[in-house]
Amino acid sequence: MFQHRRLNSEITFFQKIRDLDYILLISILLLSSISLFVMYSTDGGEILYHTKSHFIKLVVFFLMMLIIAFMNIKLWHISAYLFYFIIILLLIWVSYFGISVSGSQRWLNLYLIALQPSELMKIAIILCLAKYYHRLKTEDVNKFTTLLLPIVTIIIPMILVLSQPDLGTSILIALSGLAVLWLGGVKIKYFFYSFFSFLISLPFIISFLKPYQKLRILTFLDPDRDPLGAGYQIIQSKIAIGSGGFYGKGFLKGTQSYLDFLPEKHTDFIFTLFSEEFGFIGSILLLLIYIIIILRIIKIGMFTRSTFAKLFCFGFAFAIFVYISVNLSMVLGLLPIVGSPLPIMSYGGSSMLATMIGFGIVMSAKIHHNQNIA
Repeated sequence: MFQHRRLNSEITFFQKIRDLDYILLISILLLSSISLFVMYSTDGGEILYHTKSHFIKLVVFFLMMLIIAFMNIKLWHISAYLFYFIIILLLIWVSYFGISVSGSQRWLNLYLIALQPSELMKIAIILCLAKYYHRLKTEDVNKFTTLLLPIVTIIIPMILVLSQPDLGTSILIALSGLAVLWLGGVKIKYFFYSFFSFLISLPFIISFLKPYQKLRILTFLDPDRDPLGAGYQIIQSKIAIGSGGFYGKGFLKGTQSYLDFLPEKHTDFIFTLFSEEFGFIGSILLLLIYIIIILRIIKIGMFTRSTFAKLFCFGFAFAIFVYISVNLSMVLGLLPIVGSPLPIMSYGGSSMLATMIGFGIVMSAKIHHNQNIA
């Protein structure tokens, strides 16, 4: 009885400070510092708009992450469904009143930030499904009626994000959701059936793709078919990464970037600039930081007491791994360009906001690892 009271007693502020995962915290700070220097490089070695904006977002969202970390993980369990439905409403709202840029309507103008709700859905879908599987009995996991609700939960935001249109983000949302289903105990055979069904229906799906999406697939298969048009970005990306060599050209000395051969270097192709300046060695060190972050999240998931916190940590770790893999594969020409930012490194408030919320919840799981969640 005494132990039960101790596990559920209120944790003091100093205990919360003590129980932070400092390896994860230092890794996030190190990654944030690197991203700031790289953003400074994208601005041509001057403190211009992108550098200033990126710095402000890093400071604000990092402090927000700490606030979330000190919140009881139980609060996220209570509000998981509400958070999901709020993001669904924002996705519906953006389809009618969102900002349209280059034919895509994905952002809401909140004055202080142009919010992209689809980025927040990457976190909301993990939270929602983690709560769903938290108290689900093992024998009920693979029942048809039990599987129906999480599948619908994944499909609804996918359809809303596809309508923006944003195929890449909708796929990432689906993968994050499916990861939680697998972690929740859904049999692997259902994933195989779904995969083969997807392959069979692929020609039908391709017929519904937008012209620019079809062009991206064709460009991925053969970038040289239009080297000055659709294939320009990926060709220049490969040249920049290759020209970095083993040690890189040095900080602020990337020719592809400074001569403006590389478009979108501050967003999805930020790794290209980094790799050109710091080479293979720098790229490996950056990947090591990401690996440390993912491993720490997994360790926290193993350490925490509640199934909800475990599912969120494991699901979020998988999501971070997928975001990194997709972004690097994209800039290396191993995948079509799908518009997937590199966590923390890429310029973009919504992506950083979602990532920091995820880190905050993971930290909360660490601090409140003994919290019982009914």
